[in-house]
Amino acid sequence: MAQRPDDEQDPLLVQTGQYTRAPKVSHEVLTKQEREELLKERAVKQQAAQRLNQPCAGGPVGRWWRKLQSGPDKVTLAMSIVALGVVYGDIGTSPLYTMQTFLAGQGGVTHADETAVIGMLSLVFWTMTLITTIEYVVICMRVDNKGEGGIFALYTLLRRYGGWLIVPAMIGGAAFLADSVLTPAMSISSAVEGLQTLPALQGVFASNPNLMLIITLVIIVAVFAVQSRGTERIGKVFGTAVLIWFLFIAITGAMSMAHNLEVLRALNPVHGVQFLLSGDNHAGLALMGTVFLSITGAEALYSDMGHVGRGNIYATWPFINLALVLSYFGQGAWIIRTLEDPAYVQEGGSPNPFFAMLSPELRYVAVVLSVIAGVIASQALISGAFTIVSEATRLNWMPHLQVRYPARTRGQLYIPTVNVVVCVATVAVLLIFRNSEHIAAAYGLALTVTMVMTSILVTVYLWHKRMRAASVVFAVVFPTIMLLFFVASMAKFMHGGWFTALLTIAILTVMVTWNEGTKLERAQRRHMQLNDCLPVLQRLHEDATIPYYSDNIVYLTSDQDMKRMETDVFFSIFANHPKRARAWWVVSVETTDDPFTREYTVEDYGTDYLFRVRIRLGFKVSQSIPAYLHQIMHDLLRAGDLPQQTTRYPKVDADPKIGPIKYVLIHKALMPESKVSAKGAWALRIKYAIRHVAGSPVKWFGLAPYNPVTEVQPLFLSTVRPPRLKRMM
Repeated sequence: MAQRPDDEQDPLLVQTGQYTRAPKVSHEVLTKQEREELLKERAVKQQAAQRLNQPCAGGPVGRWWRKLQSGPDKVTLAMSIVALGVVYGDIGTSPLYTMQTFLAGQGGVTHADETAVIGMLSLVFWTMTLITTIEYVVICMRVDNKGEGGIFALYTLLRRYGGWLIVPAMIGGAAFLADSVLTPAMSISSAVEGLQTLPALQGVFASNPNLMLIITLVIIVAVFAVQSRGTERIGKVFGTAVLIWFLFIAITGAMSMAHNLEVLRALNPVHGVQFLLSGDNHAGLALMGTVFLSITGAEALYSDMGHVGRGNIYATWPFINLALVLSYFGQGAWIIRTLEDPAYVQEGGSPNPFFAMLSPELRYVAVVLSVIAGVIASQALISGAFTIVSEATRLNWMPHLQVRYPARTRGQLYIPTVNVVVCVATVAVLLIFRNSEHIAAAYGLALTVTMVMTSILVTVYLWHKRMRAASVVFAVVFPTIMLLFFVASMAKFMHGGWFTALLTIAILTVMVTWNEGTKLERAQRRHMQLNDCLPVLQRLHEDATIPYYSDNIVYLTSDQDMKRMETDVFFSIFANHPKRARAWWVVSVETTDDPFTREYTVEDYGTDYLFRVRIRLGFKVSQSIPAYLHQIMHDLLRAGDLPQQTTRYPKVDADPKIGPIKYVLIHKALMPESKVSAKGAWALRIKYAIRHVAGSPVKWFGLAPYNPVTEVQPLFLSTVRPPRLKRMM
């Protein structure tokens, strides 16, 4: 039957086409917003190049500054403010409880003396200097993977040096994700509990014991609800508040320290070591667990590096470090002055030095700011969890979840599934432990594990970069210190640390089983040569006795091989009842590091019925695969590579030039008779259970829920041959 010309359409199709619309693809390569953004980026690069080519003003310092502003360590005021809101929330709330925990461990003000205070301050100062400043800011942040930081980015750079490196990487990543659940619960609950110190509200909370828990739950749910807007927008809102917070603790700390400059003796590390080993230390080794509270946000600096840029952290950390030191030293000066105060000595309690050193007027301001800072503190770990999960997905340690990029830079990402899971887990932590005092028993243990594993990987990195002497020194100093913190944190195991351990093991199980299951599946992936599959495909294509399953059958796959056919696709076409089509399409999608890439390559193998398509999309481009496939089909129609598929009857997409399209996704399943080890069988079963919960990648491909077909095929592992049956007469 002759085909209808393109300019003549069936009136019935035109009439019904007003009710349905085909997925349209613009003729423009970029949208208006994308063109404007690229023009801005191009203008910034041109300005940077012009500054570098200008005659040097300011001498060597001027040349260094212009080079810095044109490189990866670029510093901007806007992103520096974002860094304050995104990165430093966790470590910024540590002055609220570190020194109070120290007093409680010593048995209150009665059992503390000036030697103990100076020793504690010395341990805090040098821990922050060695771990946060030197290990993380100076060393770890120089080890990045295309601007991204964190333990998984570090592992990606090192995995070629040995398979055993996967062990510390997985353990550290699982522990970091566990801490991402505990940190929002700890920081927000401890901040909200500060409301009880306000005289005007003490009666309200006394008559409503559960009010504190309810307020904390509402705030936590609200924090997770705004994550979809992107951490850049959140950072702009939070950045100013955090700046005010650090200015406040720096000024109040300096004012308190001015009354007793003897605390400056804590700058000598000998005082810290002597106190730790002396009999005056009533907490013993557990004191190091208290000291660790002062650096709980150090890992967030590294993991959130991709969100705000390394240069902006370099620019803001000196101010943050100074503010923290002034606050700790100010609290120490107040404690020393209080040792002679009969009121505190007779009570024998453990007051919170942060609030107690302030005047009554400032105390109201401090409570309000601490509540705001506590809310912000959870942001660093939540955004870090998104980064960790995204990197774990690239390593095939977690299921392929939908990732959104709501902000202007790739580092700003949002994973809806992770946001929901972490939110539910955080709420569960609150319902189990109910207040910060009980959460504190589990808090910090997971992060010590992450820091130990990070220290191991950094040591390996330095060794393979031929910095042998530096790696030996690093291995002696930093992993040893972190192991000391870990042993001290284990003292809290029976009081809540068990929950952290269970959560870490659960996350580790997901990563290990997904990794092992993926290895088994890939080991069984098979390809067919074109000479073996094309003849039978051509026979099916021309066999008029079999009705069309669909005009176009599209197989979505992760396989990147363009020269051969995956056996899963071949068996899907011929399994049970053959799936005859006018054209079969095998499509894979690759996400590029460029934001606005829209490219595709197609291979037809010399046929007009089998097409292999690879679509390359930028990380900020919507993955509307149906719309792009319609464009590709029309391109092939115009080129004469695809026969006309004029449709005589209405269909949902109302595109009369393209026949109906059916999308097929193939999942694997383990058959009972498969020949596989018990370990492999368990890995596959758990992986498939996780996949069932996480869902199919329909949203990732931008498919409508009514169109795709999900098929389950056996995983072609070697099968066990049963004994032969005996025939009975």
